[in-house]
Amino acid sequence: MTWNIPNILTIFRLIAAPGVAVMFLYFLRPYADWFALLLFTLASITDWFDGYLARLWNQQTKLGTMLDPIADKAMVMIALLVIVVYSTLSSWLILPAALIMFREVFVSGLREFLGDTAGTLKVTVLAKWKTTTQMIAIAVIFSQGLFEHYFGVAILGMDDIIIVDILDGREEDIFGLNWKLKGMIWSGYIGLGMLWIATALTLLTGFDYFRKAMPYLKDDE
Repeated sequence: MTWNIPNILTIFRLIAAPGVAVMFLYFLRPYADWFALLLFTLASITDWFDGYLARLWNQQTKLGTMLDPIADKAMVMIALLVIVVYSTLSSWLILPAALIMFREVFVSGLREFLGDTAGTLKVTVLAKWKTTTQMIAIAVIFSQGLFEHYFGVAILGMDDIIIVDILDGREEDIFGLNWKLKGMIWSGYIGLGMLWIATALTLLTGFDYFRKAMPYLKDDE
């Protein structure tokens, strides 16, 4: 293996993928949410840098080319599993998460079946946008869990009347209930909306790959 910087960044992203799940096994919330968000965000940023640096420095390798999409898929799929399990939005996340996972498995199986002709399924610009949208959506949903936690801590011990009075402006908001609640609501809406956009791009690119593979899937007559 060539240990250049682009390949090291790819390996880091590959290790970070299960690391997101590990955060929730060994840390209590909100620390698990913070660590998972920071690790996932940092790993997502390296997804752009490793490809950019590999092209800039002419350090593209076969191993790096092979590992890069695997690292992306591992990051997204493991993070989706984590947020479906731990997020209070899980009932809204199950369907888009399932569709994204189905597509990734389907395309991976398609590439494996095609073998040497899998080069016909090169990563498209739209597929790169798909991955970027997936990563942003997941990061936003992780942040929703943080807003939710801190809002829950802030209202701990308050009765419903006081909470309503604070949110309506009749009482002083010394604990920042309003911005925490708005952050929780809007990060949930934005994260879920972006995840559905990512799902649409995921299915669209999956269909495009299947269409390109069709000539190689026909039986000889």
